[in-house]
Amino acid sequence: MSLTLVERFLRGLEVSPDRPAVRIGSDVVTYREAHDTASRWAGSLMADGSPRTVGVLAGKSTTSYVGLLAVLYAGATVVPLLPHFPAALTRWMIKLAGVETLIVDERGLAVLPEITDRDTSFRVLDTGGFADRFPTIPVTSHPVISAPVPVAPSDQAYILFTSGSTGVPKGVPISHGSFTHYFELQDRRCDFGPDDVISQTFDLNFDCGIHVVFSAWGAGATVQTVPPSAYRDLPAFLAEHGITVWYSTPSGIWMAREMGGLDKGALDGLRWSFFAGEALRCQDAADWQAAAPGSKVENLYGPTELTITVCRHRWSGEESERRGVNGTVPIGQVHEAHDFRLVTEQGQRSSVEGELWVTGPQMATGYLDPADEEGRFVDLDGRRWYRTGDRVRARPDGELAYIGRLDSQVKVHGWRVELAEVDHVVRECDGVRGAVTVTRTALHGTELVVFYTGDEVPETVLAAGVRAVLPDSILPRRYVHLAAFPLNSNRKVDRIALRERAAGLAG
Repeated sequence: MSLTLVERFLRGLEVSPDRPAVRIGSDVVTYREAHDTASRWAGSLMADGSPRTVGVLAGKSTTSYVGLLAVLYAGATVVPLLPHFPAALTRWMIKLAGVETLIVDERGLAVLPEITDRDTSFRVLDTGGFADRFPTIPVTSHPVISAPVPVAPSDQAYILFTSGSTGVPKGVPISHGSFTHYFELQDRRCDFGPDDVISQTFDLNFDCGIHVVFSAWGAGATVQTVPPSAYRDLPAFLAEHGITVWYSTPSGIWMAREMGGLDKGALDGLRWSFFAGEALRCQDAADWQAAAPGSKVENLYGPTELTITVCRHRWSGEESERRGVNGTVPIGQVHEAHDFRLVTEQGQRSSVEGELWVTGPQMATGYLDPADEEGRFVDLDGRRWYRTGDRVRARPDGELAYIGRLDSQVKVHGWRVELAEVDHVVRECDGVRGAVTVTRTALHGTELVVFYTGDEVPETVLAAGVRAVLPDSILPRRYVHLAAFPLNSNRKVDRIALRERAAGLAG
């Protein structure tokens, strides 16, 4: 049955009216409470006029979750915004998305003066009695709407912004129809129910965070936020809160491992485990499976432009290892009703390897700024395609293996170097847990720097391993040991920070 995002919540409300819809620390909001509050807020927004685009500027608070629901109830487009982002960036996002109304929590309220300028005007829904501080929309005491506003599949549900790892973030409008197709496929294979508790390790401006919310709400399950401190003893945290479904970036695995949380059977309460946002290493998947023996482990792949994820692979031990590349888990098959093609550097279609292009019902129609679409959205053969920028390898059965970003293949003194391959070789050295290779500019041209975690290993040992894939003349200039990789706001390895650190190294 195809359901909109709002209809997914209403299904959860029907089966779990008095169960928690979301738990954040000691704060709990039931489905009934979330519905009643969202109805009041939506009615208040509509009493002030028909809102088109509403920003939710909030941290990890109940306001952020109820606010998202209220905007959708009002039939408007929601733009999740984070208080800890630079004020200038948030101001730019607000202007680009056309946000005229904000829902804020205390953290959002605190940063509003920094965001506001003479060219930025908006009204704030008065959810907390701050009418004397900003132009506000009063909240009525009773719902003005008897039911959520109906929407069409082509209507915008969310505007999410890409991470901006290669420049200024791009605004991606995602339709209700795209979300409907995504969650319909998920419902067919996942048996989530009211007794499930689903981990929320993501912020709500990240598409994976949207996955968690509406996976839970469509089943009447509970969203349980996971603070960074939980990794100090992840098994205890999961047991205390009854978490049955885990979802994080692969970085969450090594965070748990570093704290001793991946002992065999330590996570035996999990039924499902999902990882996305970064390449998933086979060793990490195996370690997690051993700690969570009763869990189905899936590797999910997909950029924001293709609505959360568009490929999946179920971990199957040695078979998955055999199908992967450079020690990473395959990304699996493209979702049904979609088509894909692999395109070589010469622009030719390949049946074996190339850049992954995808088209289908989950694809965004473009960016908020059409100027950003060049090189990403392509009209070909009567269809519009999205170029992912990822190099993949295809098996005869249609399953795909991730090789790396197109920009991860670099030239060093005329040699083509696949950075992911260097990472893999370094990780194979005894004592090494993780490895990330970056480039830096030197007087004699481009050179490589490897950052790694685990035991500190002599550079001669690491270099000996890398010689298997690189000639001596272009071996990495430095091997830098780290206690842990830096993470960005989405808890992915922060490669920009590593490149900046590499540029500042002596020698």
